[in-house]
Amino acid sequence: MGVCQTREERESALNSVAIDKAIEEDSKQSKKECKILLLGAGESGKSTIVKQMKIIHQNGYTQQDAIGFRPTIYKNTIESIHAVITAIRTTFGLSFENPENEAVAQRLMAIRVQYDDAFRITPEVAEAIHAIFNDPTTTIAIDRSNEYYLLDSAPYFFSEIQRIGSPDYIPSEQDILRARVKTTGITETRFSMGQLNIHMFDVGGQRSERRKWIHCFEAVTSIVFCVALSEYDQVLLEESNQNRMAESLTLFESVINSRWFLRTSIILFLNKVDLFTMKLKKNPLENYFPEYKGTLTPEADLAQIPEWQLAHPFSTFYEGGPDVNKAAKFILWRFTQTNRARLNVYPQFNEFGVSVASMTQATDTSNIRLVFAAVKVTILQNALMDSGIM
Repeated sequence: MGVCQTREERESALNSVAIDKAIEEDSKQSKKECKILLLGAGESGKSTIVKQMKIIHQNGYTQQDAIGFRPTIYKNTIESIHAVITAIRTTFGLSFENPENEAVAQRLMAIRVQYDDAFRITPEVAEAIHAIFNDPTTTIAIDRSNEYYLLDSAPYFFSEIQRIGSPDYIPSEQDILRARVKTTGITETRFSMGQLNIHMFDVGGQRSERRKWIHCFEAVTSIVFCVALSEYDQVLLEESNQNRMAESLTLFESVINSRWFLRTSIILFLNKVDLFTMKLKKNPLENYFPEYKGTLTPEADLAQIPEWQLAHPFSTFYEGGPDVNKAAKFILWRFTQTNRARLNVYPQFNEFGVSVASMTQATDTSNIRLVFAAVKVTILQNALMDSGIM
């Protein structure tokens, strides 16, 4: 027996089918979209990661884009040379080895940065910075940069100063990656990784900016938490008696145990491995984290050491050392120990048995390309699990 439908009922049924289909399509599309939140303390490399995504997934920077970074690079360079000169004279009470550089430094200190297109580092200023940079006293000050605030990229910009001071200067890709602008508010970047549409949110890392993070927390697929390995011997710009690494550990603990992220994967980037490697020989990690010990002491009586403590890779029976792999593993271990919520933390392992996440260098495009290939797998697996496919 057939059932007769009125015209209105048939139209209503067709509309219902169309709505269901639209909802299904929206659902499929949403499963392909991933929201990544970049978190971490100030100067941990978050904004550099965003720049790398533009280079890798958005065809990089045009010449006009590059020119737009000139004022930032000029500002970074002048402020950095001011910081070095002030540290030499005031913090350390030193003099330049070349007496002529005292007058050169005085001229540089008189320069006031203008953050606009009209401001330039002239060839004459570049020569003055070059002279100061090559003075042996400056080398001492840069080696002791953990005792005052100096931009990580300062030595790079000083070494490139004659190119930066040329009249036709156009910033290179590496210049752009090393340019530092304090992130305020929230910046969104969109790009595709294979079948995934990525929405990446970069938020300010300074304490004053963190209250804004709450607006980004809804429906986050993954968090990329950035930590600068090289900050283990540095203090906060906002609070001179607070160790930066300790601050990052506290921040990570608050994020990973937050109720907002119970279904979120955490991808840990321990960044700036290049600076970390250079620092370890000069400033041992155990000076700042006494519990770090790098190798088993030969004098240790193994029979007297409990089995559980032998299994512990960082027990007090280990003595410190400058081995970058062991030091990075220790820092990675310190971060994972804060994970009371037992969320999934995804470090990927490289051929050395050390987490790729603990060995990143955000200014190295090839390195970040490899790391994000591993990140993509993690994000895709989590997206499939959320959709019920896995």
